[in-house]
Amino acid sequence: MSSWRRWTSGIWLAGALVLSGGQHAVAQSYPARTVTVVAPYAAGGGADLIARLMAQKLADRLGQSFVVENRLGAGGVIAATSVAKASPDGYTLFMGTSTQLAIQSTLHKRLAYNPGEDFAPVAMIASVPFVLIVHPSMQVKTAGELIKLAKEKPGTLSFGSSGVGGPPHLYTELLMSMTGATMTHIPYKGTAQAMNDVVAGHVPIIFSDLAPAVALVKENKVRALGVSSSVRVAALPDVPPIAETGVPGFDAVAWLMMVAPAKTPKDVVAKLHKELRSIVAEPDTQKRLVAMGVIPLESESPDELQRYVKSEMVRWGKVVQQAGLAGSQ
Repeated sequence: MSSWRRWTSGIWLAGALVLSGGQHAVAQSYPARTVTVVAPYAAGGGADLIARLMAQKLADRLGQSFVVENRLGAGGVIAATSVAKASPDGYTLFMGTSTQLAIQSTLHKRLAYNPGEDFAPVAMIASVPFVLIVHPSMQVKTAGELIKLAKEKPGTLSFGSSGVGGPPHLYTELLMSMTGATMTHIPYKGTAQAMNDVVAGHVPIIFSDLAPAVALVKENKVRALGVSSSVRVAALPDVPPIAETGVPGFDAVAWLMMVAPAKTPKDVVAKLHKELRSIVAEPDTQKRLVAMGVIPLESESPDELQRYVKSEMVRWGKVVQQAGLAGSQ
């Protein structure tokens, strides 16, 4: 090897060691100040409560404050954009949902961030199953019976949702695309308003997350036809998956993932990943997450999560396109 090559190789190796050592030092001292965890929805909602639970547990473990900040608007786009553009130093995190990290990219004509490129996934926290419910006056008791009725009366049945492009809307669109049924969409400004009208009988059908639905099901104010996940859920153990009651292969759940801005030091991401995996595995955390109506998950690695986000963008992008909603926002 020439002296020139030995010299340049030595410089490259020294630079790599300095960079590696610097990142390791950053991870060792992290966090050295307060960390902001951005939540995309209002205080008191599911994503907010889970963000606060993770923030408190991280603070207890790492000895620094993790403060939740709710940044509302545009279905979480404002929150996601602010984190995508934040300094990639580990001091701004995002409790993202599948809406911001998979669905919005196709729903919007222009999105100020790319979910698959502008975030560094840290850890998957939980999946969020939904339940298909109807007003008790409807003479159907399974998802299969509902589909049969919808096919007999195309377009005459209506279904509510929390808004255009949200999970309740897209899950029904997926159900219709898989079965050939047609129903009419009635969007509301939030789940609470939609659920009130289902209970009152003004709109007969909705996919709801478990938190507001379980009590109504148990009080017989609504009838549960099936859960959207491929497995039963603890909160409604007697309600079978839709896939077992007339729509084989149906599996649609929202999910919550902690992410950081892209280019956040890998050692910092790895440290947070390890802590969050341990936190979610704690019996206390599991119990509290289940009580919130979600399913705690054992997170895959950050690299695997990156691939998962991209695959979910493709999956839900097809549903959005089939529903005629691509670029509608």
